[in-house]
Amino acid sequence: MKEWTREERYRTILEASNEELTELRDIVNSCPYRQKFHIQPTTGLLNDPNGFSYYNNEYHLFYQWFPLGPVHGVKHWYHVSSKDLVNWKDCGVGIIPTEHFESHGAFSGSGIAEDDKLYLFYTGNTRNKEWVRNPYQCLAIMDKEGKITKNNEAIIKDVPKEYTDNFRDPKVFKDNNKYYCLIGAERKENLGTIVYYESDNLKDWTFKGEIKTSFFGNGFMWECPDYLKFDDKGVLIFSPQGLKAEGDKYKNIFQSGYLIGENIDFSNGEFKHGEFTELDRGFDFYAPQTMTDDKNRRILIGWMGLPEIDYPSDKNQWAHCLTLPRELQLVNGRLIQKPVKELEQLRGEKLEFSYELNNEEKAIEGFNEKSYELICNFNNFNGKYIGLKLRKSINEETVFYYDIENKKLVLDRSKSKEKFALEYGTQRKCKYDKDELKLQIFVDISSIEVFVNDGEEVFTSRIFTGDESNELSIFADGSAKAEMKVWKIK
Repeated sequence: MKEWTREERYRTILEASNEELTELRDIVNSCPYRQKFHIQPTTGLLNDPNGFSYYNNEYHLFYQWFPLGPVHGVKHWYHVSSKDLVNWKDCGVGIIPTEHFESHGAFSGSGIAEDDKLYLFYTGNTRNKEWVRNPYQCLAIMDKEGKITKNNEAIIKDVPKEYTDNFRDPKVFKDNNKYYCLIGAERKENLGTIVYYESDNLKDWTFKGEIKTSFFGNGFMWECPDYLKFDDKGVLIFSPQGLKAEGDKYKNIFQSGYLIGENIDFSNGEFKHGEFTELDRGFDFYAPQTMTDDKNRRILIGWMGLPEIDYPSDKNQWAHCLTLPRELQLVNGRLIQKPVKELEQLRGEKLEFSYELNNEEKAIEGFNEKSYELICNFNNFNGKYIGLKLRKSINEETVFYYDIENKKLVLDRSKSKEKFALEYGTQRKCKYDKDELKLQIFVDISSIEVFVNDGEEVFTSRIFTGDESNELSIFADGSAKAEMKVWKIK
């Protein structure tokens, strides 16, 4: 892979010629791993979802974007919108970092609709000649015509003295007639935390302190904070960097998860909560963001990727995509993630099958698809394993199965053709102990998202398989009954 210089990484799209961009798009579009129904960059690198909101009768979503290659360079915000969370309109670049307070990138942030406008908050990344960073928290406002106007100065200009320059990702929301802004931070003793500010008008902000959690002391930086309420319960979502692996937990380079407890007391920052739980058990999930829509649904979208990892699509000058949107519900002290109902619009031709398995693997006859939705219900099972083999051929397969004896769900991509991030392993597991198993799986050209029992667990992963790997099979080491429905994607 090409070594990118600092100068190459810090060019905005305004500095690229039409010829350069056309050549890039041609290379990207020639890639066999381009997705069919996921949000992905036109060129270059996509990472965190930003500004996810419902405004002017539409869903608006931005994402971190470096347009000129599959590397982390000067970040822009790219803008897409949708009426239904399925069909996304390309709205072009939303924020290009051209001002002094964002000279080295428009980093992540959030959106809030107020007064017939969409307020977009983000971190302006700047560097001086010695490459010392100074972050600013910035504001841009979008009107109903889609015009975005930046505030002429940063709204939070200083980092409190207790924190490093890792001070970013403002999440703004309203609570009890006050506006609050959470910011992911790193203390100078290299410990991650979340700080918060208060405002009456979205422009003038007062520093209040830290969100006080018993999880403090884990990780050196907490990125992309988010907060949502379910009646008398508060949920704090964030992405801590630097957690050490514990058994089957924390196997990725960085994690994303949540704390559930009482509502945060913003008078003093107190948050009484339970244990930290990972949001996703797969290989490729990070920096999620939530919003509440006009139906009062809490909806989450995450980055289907991770920092500091090379992906097979890099050679075609693009990297990463976003997850499918998921509705969040709080059930028995856990966040449940269900694919939003609107995704049923993707369903084309339907196939149905019933199986009684006995120490065997059965191929789905005549099945030859790269992208599809699958629902499979297993019951009356015993023995060692039950599961599915996805994107299968003679030499390739991606396997999801239940290890009955050890009571664990397992995703195995060791035979998914192109290998990457091997230092983090080829399997992901989590505990499971029930006598029924329902799987809803979305398979796209280069990804899978597995929802277990209507979202009790989720495994999100990129897979890079051969063009001929389009078979599907079901298996049991032991016995099981299974009912399966498969929809081709329109």
